[in-house]
Amino acid sequence: MMAFTIKQNDTSPAIQASLKDYNGNPVSLVGATVRFHMRSFEGTIKVDRTMTITSGTNGIVTYFWQAGDTDTAGTYYAEFEVTYSDLSVETFPNNGSIAITITPELN
Repeated sequence: MMAFTIKQNDTSPAIQASLKDYNGNPVSLVGATVRFHMRSFEGTIKVDRTMTITSGTNGIVTYFWQAGDTDTAGTYYAEFEVTYSDLSVETFPNNGSIAITITPELN
């Protein structure tokens, strides 16, 4: 399971991932759209926004945090949902999720 940690109310660093198929090859995102989903362990959706495709041919995506995305400290599950140009949908990682920890700020 991939893990990512960010401080409460921070919007940097962005989260970036290289999406790969079951053989470990980069997935082509040319003509696709990708959404970033993040929810609490209790099931409350915290983030559901479009990601930036940084390299369509290499399957690299980036999510730039928005104000409010990291305002609540805690641990969250996240995933990347790809809609290909033929409208088929695939979610990454397909063998679990990403653990995102938002650590409390001191002030």
